[in-house]
Amino acid sequence: MKKFAVILCGCGSLDGSEIHESVMTLLAIDRNDCTYSIFAPNDTQYHVVNHITHEEMPESRNMLLEAARIARGQIRPIEECDVNEFDALVFPGGNGSAKNLFTYALQGAQCTVREDVATLIRAFHAQHKPIGALCIAPVMIARVLGDVTVTVGTDERTIHDVESFGTHHICSQQKGVVSDKEHLVFTTPCYMLPARISDIADCAENLIEAILDSIA
Repeated sequence: MKKFAVILCGCGSLDGSEIHESVMTLLAIDRNDCTYSIFAPNDTQYHVVNHITHEEMPESRNMLLEAARIARGQIRPIEECDVNEFDALVFPGGNGSAKNLFTYALQGAQCTVREDVATLIRAFHAQHKPIGALCIAPVMIARVLGDVTVTVGTDERTIHDVESFGTHHICSQQKGVVSDKEHLVFTTPCYMLPARISDIADCAENLIEAILDSIA
């Protein structure tokens, strides 16, 4: 039975992890008879957004505590994620992930990645363990690893930025997975393209199956 580490950063597409992508990823792992552990930074999220009005709210929330809503309390701080305990690493997306785990939503191609997150990505990559990323999260993988192959769907500006990192981009359609089998990086577009929730379920299922095929 394969074990997945799933990294979240709050609860909500605009200021944390995208909930549909997170839940469908966990469901896909479970339906493939694998297990998962969920982690998040124990740190204050960049900001809090009203998901009805899209306006910033005058309050502060913790990424670990907010992500615990998705995890039903079964979550640990990211520093407790030990690469030796897992077979694969997965990052759901969301615009909030591009503010909290890395800063693409704020700084574009000049973005940086949280050091604890970058260290974890490098650790899995160094041990030749698969890394999966959904939606905007492939940009983060590209920023850390550079010369890998990913997809962010068909968005021209994001593709240009990803390629500026030295990364190879392959355009994809909804539900598609781009598999970089040499570097064991697996990516899928999700809400980078127009999507129904069933599309997100298919993206997550196809991503997890592609990862499992690589470590069968």
